Amino acid sequence: MIDTHCHLEMSQYSKDRSEVIQRALDAGLEAMITIGSDFKGCKGAVKLASEYDFIYASVGIHPHDSKDFTDQMFSTLKDWSRLDKVVAIGEIGLDYHYDHSPRDVQKDVFVKQLSFAVESAMPAIIHTREATEDTMAILKQSGISKGVMHCFSGDIEMAKRTMDMGLFVSIAGPVTFSKSATLKEVARFVPDEFLLLETDAPFLAPEPLRGKRNEPAYIVNTAKMVAELRGVTYEDIKRITTLNAKRLFGIGELPEYEIAYRIRDSLYLNITNRCTSRCAFCAKFHSDYVKGHNLKLSNEPSEQELKSAISDPTRFKEIVFCGYGEPLVRLDSVKSLAGWIKSHGGRVRINTNGHGNVIHKRNILPELAGLVDSVSISLNAHDAETYNRICRPAFNDAYSAVLEFAKEAKKHIPDVQVTVVTAEGVDLKKCEEIAAELGVRLKIRKLDEVG
Repeated sequence: MIDTHCHLEMSQYSKDRSEVIQRALDAGLEAMITIGSDFKGCKGAVKLASEYDFIYASVGIHPHDSKDFTDQMFSTLKDWSRLDKVVAIGEIGLDYHYDHSPRDVQKDVFVKQLSFAVESAMPAIIHTREATEDTMAILKQSGISKGVMHCFSGDIEMAKRTMDMGLFVSIAGPVTFSKSATLKEVARFVPDEFLLLETDAPFLAPEPLRGKRNEPAYIVNTAKMVAELRGVTYEDIKRITTLNAKRLFGIGELPEYEIAYRIRDSLYLNITNRCTSRCAFCAKFHSDYVKGHNLKLSNEPSEQELKSAISDPTRFKEIVFCGYGEPLVRLDSVKSLAGWIKSHGGRVRINTNGHGNVIHKRNILPELAGLVDSVSISLNAHDAETYNRICRPAFNDAYSAVLEFAKEAKKHIPDVQVTVVTAEGVDLKKCEEIAAELGVRLKIRKLDEVG
């Protein structure tokens, strides 16, 4: 885990700062970013980051302290920003709740610091409270594309506007509060690639610690709530948000590619990146990652490598042939591995685009009988024209081939479903009718929701 926003330099930790830091490490944190908010705090954050390998700093003047902003202060902040352990500009923004600084001064100081972040290609850490429209207008005008809306407290529409600019959405302890229904909706909604976690310690301790001094170790409570809301495991959330923090702030090393990756209780096999479709919505065209796993292969794994990665198939609910390509391109390997998995007590599922028979120029489904427990086939459209526009297949008449594949699959595989992504122009009602005619289940997948 990485706590992307805490204030370890603040006086609330003066008596036991080293113990707080150790508790964070004991809780499994890999790194922490301590965030400057006034000039003294920035100086303290830079000093802390220099003393600990796993602590990083951000420097910026909070809107509360905008009235104290000077050119000399700004010059020093710029100098600090060039230090290796300083990874962001912030927290900066607008706060109209208390108005500790005049609003016109807040906006002027925000614009200056934000412009510097954009010019220096550093992430900006944005604070906004009761100032949504002014904040969003300034952000949009700045051309920013790298940063995070810290301690997010808006609704889904604001989250969409934030992500449209390329900014991350950071969830803090209030998501655990019983009356935080809107924030819980946001925590469910934000796609994996835009999600961050923070504590904002010493403030906003999560349940059941609400009202106490917060500290980085308590990010575990927030992570567990977000995992529950999103229907994934705590391990999934740790992996996803840690990757995102590393991507945004340049902290640590990014993970190497994986040939077997776990999501929830299933193990997915990434056996090829080759595919006979170029679907407009496919995650691999804008990211190497799914649920924090790097799926961009440098080479296709051997069957022995895959067996070693699986180890004991009974540890998982099912073994899924999926990854960043069409698994049935490697039909012989799929059959061999599926046979080995079944012989060792495992359950097998294949996620496929339904092109298998066209690829191999024969009906391959009888060859999968007894080896595969379930198959999920990407239908993705209600007619050939829409399918060709969305999926861009390598074959003529691919849509009819997919329908025939699904129909034939019923004869040889116990559990068959077709899936549809909620892309523009797809008639979901007609897709339901097609699935009913085929006699298979239909699963509707939300656009941009992968894994």
